[in-house]
Amino acid sequence: MIVGIELTLISIIQGVALTFLIESAKDLTSTRALFFWPYVVAGLLVIFVFWSRSVLHIITVIRWPLEFGHNFLYIACALVEALLFTRINNPRAWFALATLFGAIGWMLFVYDLRLIRARGQDSAGLASNRLITVVMRDQWRNISVLLPAVMLSNLGCYLCIRFWPETFLDRGWHLLLIATQVAGFAAYLFYVVRYFKTITSLIVEARAEWRRAAEEPSASP
Repeated sequence: MIVGIELTLISIIQGVALTFLIESAKDLTSTRALFFWPYVVAGLLVIFVFWSRSVLHIITVIRWPLEFGHNFLYIACALVEALLFTRINNPRAWFALATLFGAIGWMLFVYDLRLIRARGQDSAGLASNRLITVVMRDQWRNISVLLPAVMLSNLGCYLCIRFWPETFLDRGWHLLLIATQVAGFAAYLFYVVRYFKTITSLIVEARAEWRRAAEEPSASP
């Protein structure tokens, strides 16, 4: 039941975010603002990354009880994500909101440490322990390296546009910044896909272990 709730929530909020991206892309089509299409590509990659990371989290550590704080942060991320997609023709606002989006995402990863620890405690078993070890290692990699890198790179792009607008806006050098962001998001998405392939067998074994434990009759008092 909880997995179904989480999958429904993440699908709905990413569908809403995609709607904002489509509307902004449609406006670009009508105005033929070709220089801003890389921002649409970046937005699409954001959706891919957000959805894939969320699904991976759901199928590895989400179980009863429902965690409200975790889902509230999902919704906060979706709010900033939707606002981000309304600024694809405003590079300074885009990178400012992207920095905020990265900060909330970092908070979500930190918050979810408690869920991973709880899963390690209530799902003891060989397969489960191996899976939780790999998931925890990836979580700390994101908290200590990957998410800070995303935040700082977007903040750096914002500051470049903020202090040197004549170079990055008037001369079009913001395209170099968004190209760097697209490359970064694409590399992170590649990392997520490889990570999923790495843990697929562990997920299958751990979930089979969880099902066996749930189906075992309770011992009589």
